[in-house]
Parts: sequence; structure tokens; C-alpha cells
Amino acid sequence: MTSHTKTMRAFSSASFRHLFFARLFTVLGNGIAPIALAFAVLDIGGSAADLGLVVAARSVFNVAFLLVGGVLADRYSRSLVLVSSSVVAAISQAVVAWSVLNGSATVMGLALLGTLNGAAAGVALPASSALVPQTVPAHNLREANALIQLGIYSGTVVGASLGGVLTSAVGPGWGLAIDALGFAASAPLYYWIRTGVAPVAAAQTNILQDLRDGWKEFASRTWVWSIVVQFTIINAAFSGVVMVLGPIIADASFGRTQWGIMVAAQSVGLIVGSFLALRWRPRRDLFIGVMLVSLCALPIFLLGQIAPTPWLIAAFFIAGVTFGLFGVAWAQSLQTHIPPEKLARVYAYDALGSFIAIPVGELAAGPLAIHYGNSNVLMASAGAVVIATFVASLIPAIRQLDNSPKVKRHSAEGST
Repeated sequence: MTSHTKTMRAFSSASFRHLFFARLFTVLGNGIAPIALAFAVLDIGGSAADLGLVVAARSVFNVAFLLVGGVLADRYSRSLVLVSSSVVAAISQAVVAWSVLNGSATVMGLALLGTLNGAAAGVALPASSALVPQTVPAHNLREANALIQLGIYSGTVVGASLGGVLTSAVGPGWGLAIDALGFAASAPLYYWIRTGVAPVAAAQTNILQDLRDGWKEFASRTWVWSIVVQFTIINAAFSGVVMVLGPIIADASFGRTQWGIMVAAQSVGLIVGSFLALRWRPRRDLFIGVMLVSLCALPIFLLGQIAPTPWLIAAFFIAGVTFGLFGVAWAQSLQTHIPPEKLARVYAYDALGSFIAIPVGELAAGPLAIHYGNSNVLMASAGAVVIATFVASLIPAIRQLDNSPKVKRHSAEGST
């Protein structure tokens, strides 16, 4: 069987096709939305602080509802949880778009609607991640994860590009309207997903007990929580510190256009890494993925030294490739070794660690740079990435985790 045929096996499942395109439509719209929303706030006379308020409102509620989403996805039908969240997000974003288009938008109104949209996104994330192994047979799981990730990264890049074009050509309101349409289109696709297993009945326990049970599952597996700790540090350094200090350094040296190319190179790397994961299947893929992400220290270090632009572009591309490869191995490992009835809650705790780290890095970057200088902060950040990866590499549970055998029987076979 050829590699191409193996790649397409996941698409033979109708449920997987519905999940793939539902997530693709969502990320396409969400790629457009941040750019459109930023200019919408500025167009109504909002300041930088107002824009920060609107963005933060969505982010805070996104994080706050992750754990709730994990509980709901483990207690009820994940496809119906996703239908509900998509409908709520479509309506809230449609109201945002309408208010911008008719000139009635206010900063406070956009912030309040952003909380609703953020809550819906927080509820959806654990369910959409945990649903993947229910839509394909066990032997197609790696291909399914790689394709989902490939669609997400590609959709995000295309969406961001469209966001700039649409905002300048027809205005931010129409960009936000397209985001609402993306959510609306995804709702029926989620509804049509048939997993071949009965919906999970609501447990007799309460939400707090469910959260405790999920935490026990998360904390009892050394390889899970130690990698989340590793990526909490990596996300704070790379997605937090770098994305704040990068534009500052760019303005003082190589320029904004070159910085944009570097960020785009990382995005291309994410797509390439996801594509490579379809074909490269090492036995200890999680351990290799954990080690490879240490290479994201390279662009952090080079940025601190204001290295030549071609070197920085190449380094950001390599970082993207390693993140793409790791992402598939991580999803495969969780879906293979975590019981399906607790998988969404483990995903929620994983996402919580990642999401909290980024604003911490963003908030710390400026004050630290003022006191210690951009170069020293970036050097320390690169060092933190290397140390976190080295410590993770010493953990036997990570080194020994093997995804090469067939996935355990608790990974449900999807319908075709």
C-alpha cells in the first residue's frame, strides 16, 4: 500500500471528514477574526488599552471554560457539545459583525460578546480533540491526527492572510461576518458525526468530582504532566516573550516586513512538520518529539543576537517543523494511552497549562526587558527551553512510551 493511500485512509470515514472540515471552517474564520476585530475597535475610536480589554475578555473566558468543556465532553456526546458551542459562537460573532456593520458597536459591547465567544471556544477545544479517536479505526489514528493538525495550521495561515485582505478591501465587519459563517457551517458537520459508540451517560457525580477525577488521571501519568510543564515553559518563552520582544527588535533593526516573514516561516514550518508526521513514524515518537522542540531555542537565541535575517527565517521555520512533528506525536500518545471516558478532561488540563503560560510570558517580557535588556531576556528564555527539555528527557516514562503497537481497544472504531 502506498504512502498516499495510507494517508487517505482516514478520509474514508464519513465522521472523520465531517470533523476535519468542521474544524477547518472554524479555524479559517478564527484566522480572519483577530485582525478584523482589532481594526473594528480602532475604527470606533478605541485606544490600544481598549483593544487589549476586548482581546483579554475573550482570552480569560476561553481559559476559564476549558475545564468545564472537558467535563461536558466526558459526560455527554462530544459531537452535540460541539454543535452547541458552534451555535453559540456563530450567534455571538454574528451580533458582533452586525454591530460593526451598522455602526452601533461599542468597546464594552464587543468585550461582552467576546466573553461569550471565548467561553464557547473553551468548551469546544477538549471535545474536538478527544473526538478524533472516535471517528477513525485505531490503525488510522496517526494519519487522522496529522491531517487534523495540517488542516488547522493551513486554515490559520490562510485565514490570517484573508483577514488582512478583507479588512482593507471591504471593512472589518464583513471579516467578522465570515467568522460567524464558519461557525454556522461547522455546526451541522459536527451534528452529522456518528462515532459508532453510544453517547456517554451523565455520571452521578457532580462537576467538581469529575474535575478531581480528571486531575487524578492527569497527575498520575508522569509523562503527561511533565511534558505539560515543559511546554508551559516553552510557550511562555517562545509564544510569550518572543512575540512581544520580536516586533520591538524588528523596529530597531531589520524591520517589520522581515519580522512578518519570520512569523510566516514558522507557520509554514508547522504545516511542513504536520505533513512529515504523516510519513515519519519512529517507534519512540513522543520522546523524539520532546527532544526536537528544544530547537525552538535557536530562533530565540538568534533573535537576541540580532542575527542575519536569513538565519532567523531558517530558525523560525525549523522551530515550526519541530512543533508540527511533536503535535502529532502528543495527540497520538494521549489518545492511545488515556481512557476515552477521561480523555477530554486530560486535554483540558493540558490546554490550561499552555494557555496560561502565554499571557504570563507576554506580561513579563516588557518589564524584564526594561530591567535586563532584550538580549539578556531572550538568552535566558532560550536557556529555559533547553533546560526544560533536558529535564523532560531524563524521565523514564517519556523515553519508554511506545506508540508503535496497535492502539488499545478503548480507542473506538469509527463508522464509515
